[in-house]
Amino acid sequence: MSSNEYSIRVNELGKRYEIYETPRDRLKQFVIPSLQRMVGLQTKQYYREFWALQDISFEIRKGEAFGVVGRNGSGKSTLLQLITGTLAPTVGSVETRGRVAALLELGSGFNPEFTGRENVYLNAMLLGMTHDEVDVRFDKIAAFADIGDHLDQPVKTYSSGMLVRLAFAVQVQIEPDILIVDEALAVGDALFQKRCFSRIEKLLSDGVTLLFVSHDQESVRTLTHQSILLKSGREVTKGSSSQVLLAYRKLLHEEESAYFASLVPTLSDDSSNVSVAPASESEPAMRKEEMAAASVTPTAVKGRTNNLSFGDGGMEIVSVKTFNAVNEPCSVFYPGDTIRIRVECVSKIDSDCMNVSVRIRSREGIKIYSWGTLNQDMQILAGLREGEIFWKRRIQAGEHFYVWLECNCTLGPNLYEIQAAISYEGSPDYTAQRLLHWKDEAAFFHTLMRQEEYFFGGLSDLRMVARWEL
Repeated sequence: MSSNEYSIRVNELGKRYEIYETPRDRLKQFVIPSLQRMVGLQTKQYYREFWALQDISFEIRKGEAFGVVGRNGSGKSTLLQLITGTLAPTVGSVETRGRVAALLELGSGFNPEFTGRENVYLNAMLLGMTHDEVDVRFDKIAAFADIGDHLDQPVKTYSSGMLVRLAFAVQVQIEPDILIVDEALAVGDALFQKRCFSRIEKLLSDGVTLLFVSHDQESVRTLTHQSILLKSGREVTKGSSSQVLLAYRKLLHEEESAYFASLVPTLSDDSSNVSVAPASESEPAMRKEEMAAASVTPTAVKGRTNNLSFGDGGMEIVSVKTFNAVNEPCSVFYPGDTIRIRVECVSKIDSDCMNVSVRIRSREGIKIYSWGTLNQDMQILAGLREGEIFWKRRIQAGEHFYVWLECNCTLGPNLYEIQAAISYEGSPDYTAQRLLHWKDEAAFFHTLMRQEEYFFGGLSDLRMVARWEL
């Protein structure tokens, strides 16, 4: 990359904090090491080191959207504060090119005693705008924030949602070269979030560089091109957003599996007390030894599966295929066609409480739909439909079985990916799930449209009808 093509360059960045057990230790550290150096003695350290961030490097091109993902405490906010300059790095360097607008913490940069109007002028002028420039943009800022008469009330009276509305409205009106957003939009209502994402997409089309932090994986996938995954202040992986988010889901799954592994005795003891009894009242839904057999280490998962699948093991998705209404293999569908999805599974354990599910995503990575056998079971248990409860079915070790999922095609023209999963559900309501096998890119299909016969625009056919009335 040419030296003048990047907007943000992070090189071997690290941030260390000194943790003192007592205030006395802090005083000792301030005085004693200096005296020890003066008399030629070896210095003693009265604190322990905590590296909030260590050895992070990446570059973001001008006009690129870059995501940062990771669990709470992984170092995401520290990284953004180092990039914006509100924190100084312990080691390494950060370079930015252009005007930076950052939305990090709620109300950061606002004076709580000032009104919203006064804070707009204060914030905008701190970001480099003149008073006259703020005058020109003020109506747009007020309209975007949409907080009405509260604009002339002290900011200390604002809700968190009002704060983020006003902060975001100011940041996007200064026409930044780099926009940094850290999870703050999560507190806004749905309509405000829609406005924010529309504005972000407009800024991206205008060549603004975006650094975006969010726990919402679909937002990261949709908005960003490249991403980095952090864990405990270190880089796990970086690359295309879809690859990084897959690694993130694996990381979450491994940590969740470790947590549930510690609860195996409890789960085994309690499994007979779920609201719907297992197939056999005399034994737990999944015995302790079976759960231990199903649980494997992350290293074993990596060795057993490819980079598009993961899980605790015990059951496996062998294949996923699509068929038409007469059970012929088919990968091209038109609106109104029947789509039949066959999920082929094999079990290495005896168990019930199973759920086989799929997720359908568009070519752009947008989640269109997710559904599984447990969804149908929940309808049956609620008395909304009749049928056999899949969740109660006892599956034997060595059993090879197929699950058929069927729907009417209401999708717009696109390429769609099917992700598939098989999970153990401790209760029939998705509140106690253990993922046994997840498979990305399990199958693909196209939808096309016969425009001369049936036509609509968008992702999905709402089957709208028209009626003429005089």
